Amino acid sequence: MNLPHAIGEAPINKTIEQHPRIGEILQNYDIGCVTCGVGICLVKDVVSIHALGDEVEAKIEQDINDYLDNKGE
Repeated sequence: MNLPHAIGEAPINKTIEQHPRIGEILQNYDIGCVTCGVGICLVKDVVSIHALGDEVEAKIEQDINDYLDNKGE
């Protein structure tokens, strides 16, 4: 995933703390990072771990980038 500000290299739990909307986006695709008790997966790996396919992965990346762009980051 190509995400700005090194978000792809950050643990998902820290990212969701700073950007709860990213957790909501993932939940829309049945990726349950919000309820995960561990949360140490890197953001860039979270989607690929779930093997949703290239098209869905690209859509998730676009949704996250759209959110970040609209947030002014």
